[in-house]
Amino acid sequence: MRLFYQAIARRAAARSVLSVLALLLLSLNTACSRAIAVQPERSEPPVPLNSRYTDEQPALSGNGQYVAFVSNRKGDRGILLYDLKRQQFVDLPRLNRWDAVAEHPSLSNTARYIVYVASGSGRPEVELYDRVTKQAQVLTSGYRGWVRNPSISPDGRYVAFELGRDGKWTIQVLDRGPGIEPDLPDD
Repeated sequence: MRLFYQAIARRAAARSVLSVLALLLLSLNTACSRAIAVQPERSEPPVPLNSRYTDEQPALSGNGQYVAFVSNRKGDRGILLYDLKRQQFVDLPRLNRWDAVAEHPSLSNTARYIVYVASGSGRPEVELYDRVTKQAQVLTSGYRGWVRNPSISPDGRYVAFELGRDGKWTIQVLDRGPGIEPDLPDD
């Protein structure tokens, strides 16, 4: 009789172990499937364009996907670029310098090129920023007088701006030359 009870006890213990293992496997499976289902995509959440900060001087890219503007969101005035399609800001390393104020942006077709006025050394200059090379260059270093309101052609080859000298303002058109890489529409 004692052997009979021992056999029953062994079967009960084995069933308990199997039940515990089954519950453990079921809970692991559920946890894994939830973790996989809950994982978000690796994209940035949308960031609103408008804020409580002062935003001004907007310029739209030729393809309508980007807007550049002057803002004081980061503690000082600078140019920001916002991707309307992705609803997020685009990083512009080396565009906004601590020693110069950048204003009046203008964008080429896909916003590869950004022209703007930078006032750093007491005299404003028209500068061009290339988002591919992440470099800025001064376009008006050889001009005498004051510059303002630059505008760039959709392909990025031509830059127009106002030049003030001898008490009057004139329109200047700068041809960057046929050797530049044009900012062509995405087809």
